[in-house]
Amino acid sequence: MTNVQQEILEQLIDASAEPVLVASTARPDWPVVLSNRAFGRIYGGDEFSERPLADVVERLLGRDLALEVSEAVRSRQEASIPVLLHKREYLLVLIPLSGGAPDSSDLYYALYWRSGPGIDPGVASDEMHHALLRARRRIRDLSRDDPVTGLLNEVAFREVLAHDWAVAARERTGLAILSFTLDHFDAYLDVFGRHATDSCLRRVAQALRRCMRRASDVAARITLDEREIIVVLSHASEESGVREFADQISAAVRELGLHHPRSKAGRFVTVSQQTSVAQVDQSSLTADKFLAGVLND
Repeated sequence: MTNVQQEILEQLIDASAEPVLVASTARPDWPVVLSNRAFGRIYGGDEFSERPLADVVERLLGRDLALEVSEAVRSRQEASIPVLLHKREYLLVLIPLSGGAPDSSDLYYALYWRSGPGIDPGVASDEMHHALLRARRRIRDLSRDDPVTGLLNEVAFREVLAHDWAVAARERTGLAILSFTLDHFDAYLDVFGRHATDSCLRRVAQALRRCMRRASDVAARITLDEREIIVVLSHASEESGVREFADQISAAVRELGLHHPRSKAGRFVTVSQQTSVAQVDQSSLTADKFLAGVLND
């Protein structure tokens, strides 16, 4: 695209009455590269240029919708998501755009906030609207979520890992997997039974979610050889930062204070942690081998 064409495109986008945001997938954090004044008005005064797309969406619409947008971008799909913003209904439309030749792997994502009719700002209307959004997302997620914890299941986690691995390989960046094994959890099951065990797993998953730093981070529950393992995929690449992140999660689980009378590690439910960072451009390593190495460590 010539400089003249670029300027014309920017003027057309800026003139649009609809809020528009464009992000590039050429980098793993999907930075915002273009927006218009209409988007600036709904976003507020904070600077968002070059910020990760997931962070911008999370600040505007919340974490759940940021995760939904991230999933659409990862899968390179078009998507239309009803959202509620400033007491007004919008349809958030995501459209992938080619950034070069037809076989180019570089993509841009355009996000349009298409305005719907104004809605009554009453609490009941808000609650009904959010209930409909939650129901819609729940139907979509039934095949991807672990039914106990609400985290991803193993199949969905492997899909996300394979996609992010391919992006990191192209960009020659790193990925990290953090794994957490619940200590002496077979004994917990023997004492309290399946119902209480599932409740404990949900509490642990909730504590982990509160520690997660980015909407691009994903977590899953995996059962392997009767061990309950929770794994987190992160785009962090500095080992010291990854270990600090793992320590925060382990501490959050301990601080839940879930009584475990047969644990040899203490009075409460705890986790043992492992962290692994891979530089994805190492040709001998694959996503499946990386995950297998973490799970079997």
